Amino acid sequence: MKIEDVEVIELPKILDDRGNLSFLEEHSHVPFKIRRSYWIYDVPGGEIRGGHSYKINREFIIALSGSFDVVVDDGYLKKTFSLNRSYYGLYIPNGIWRSMENFSTNAFAFTVASEDYTDTDYVRDYNEFLEICHD
Repeated sequence: MKIEDVEVIELPKILDDRGNLSFLEEHSHVPFKIRRSYWIYDVPGGEIRGGHSYKINREFIIALSGSFDVVVDDGYLKKTFSLNRSYYGLYIPNGIWRSMENFSTNAFAFTVASEDYTDTDYVRDYNEFLEICHD
């Protein structure tokens, strides 16, 4: 995969004086069948989450509250996406190294994934990732 395959997708936003509502649907806003969801919160200042890629899994990340940066790397180029609105999601295909950093106080990252959790899908060593990318 290439850095150009990473995409910010705007989600529907229904405005209402009582409070706004956004949603996501698989195959409509999220370009895969959702198999898993998880969230990251209470991240201490200065901590970095992620630091891996997936062989198969694809993800869609939303900042439900607060803000954070997602740094993506295809082995050739790096790009940083700042997520700070709950109606935008970041689609990350498999084969892209990702890390999450610069979490604001009370940031809440919500992620949906295309695969069930399996440790064997992760590439956690950056040098191994580069070897895979450059083959």
